[in-house]
Amino acid sequence: MTIHYPLAIIGGGLGGLTLARVLHVNGIEAAVFDLEASPEARTQGGMLDIHDATGQEALRAAGLHTDFRRLIHSGGQALRILDKHGVVHREEVDEDDGDRPEVDRGQLRDLLLTSLPGGTVHWGRKITGARPLAGGRHEVTLSDGTAFTTDLLVGADGAWSQIRPLVSDAAPVYTGVSFVEADLLDAGRRHPGSAAVIGDGFFFALDDGKGYLAHHETDGSLHLYVARKAGQEWITGIDFTDTDAAKAAVLAHFDDWDDSLRALVADADGALVPRHIHTLPTGHRWDRTPGVTLLGDAAHLMSPFAGEGANLAMFDGAELGRALAAHPTDTEAALTAYEQALFPRSESAAAESAASLDLIFGDNALQRLLDQFASHSQAG
Repeated sequence: MTIHYPLAIIGGGLGGLTLARVLHVNGIEAAVFDLEASPEARTQGGMLDIHDATGQEALRAAGLHTDFRRLIHSGGQALRILDKHGVVHREEVDEDDGDRPEVDRGQLRDLLLTSLPGGTVHWGRKITGARPLAGGRHEVTLSDGTAFTTDLLVGADGAWSQIRPLVSDAAPVYTGVSFVEADLLDAGRRHPGSAAVIGDGFFFALDDGKGYLAHHETDGSLHLYVARKAGQEWITGIDFTDTDAAKAAVLAHFDDWDDSLRALVADADGALVPRHIHTLPTGHRWDRTPGVTLLGDAAHLMSPFAGEGANLAMFDGAELGRALAAHPTDTEAALTAYEQALFPRSESAAAESAASLDLIFGDNALQRLLDQFASHSQAG
């Protein structure tokens, strides 16, 4: 017998979990399906700055804002901007008065997970496809050969969404920028020089279409993104199973950078992790399709250079949950209201992210970034 779920959320990331939590607060049951084997199957990435008008507003709708405040990384809004010679051009301290406090992504996810009734998330359920049925219902198939049906299907399953093809032919495209991620663990004791270079919060070092971005994390580690404007073959041509060789290949593109910056890669602990950065078209939208919608990266994948991705995913989830609660007997009215607000909101954020990518990896990037921060300070 095929199991039926009135409301199925595909993807247990921040957006899907926020939706499930806001629905729960409003007395609406949902089932979440995630391909990970368990909540502990993998680490959840680095720090996130949670914006007051989007991510924090979502947490207010979820009834979790007070608990969120306890997770804030004091000092995490500090900033350092350097050139490739290690010269500091801008430094800001965190006075705990900003509206974008930093939290650990994993801790934020745990907050959302523990706020849901047991059994809400179905772990180890990899979705292989979905097809429409009569009356706006859908059938979802899984990798173990089983299937279920649902009245409302929400794709919160990220960049390579299995649900997006139900509403759109759009597919992610490479931005021309790739990351290599690295970690320096217990930095205060094991890597004090690198800890001093990065500082207490967020860090940029930029020059000539490439650079380093880094966070000082709540556990005392440093999380580094080596970013470079290059064809996809840059990192596909590196053997990341050989960490020493991979470090050498990455550092070959930074041979004229200061030793204190090169050490961030040379001294990294564990394997390096390559990532191509993809986006959906700015302004991605779709026609209203009965019984299905998208949120987060499934709806509006964008580059990370405006810090909007996680915030918008959570806000999408909260807004969809509130729309469904406001239209308890008319799901299509709820989805229409949600999407009418989603499309212009995500288009604006995607345009901002694209502009930030162009700034960081364009000509005279360091000075342009400094000018931008100076302008924001004057406006504030």
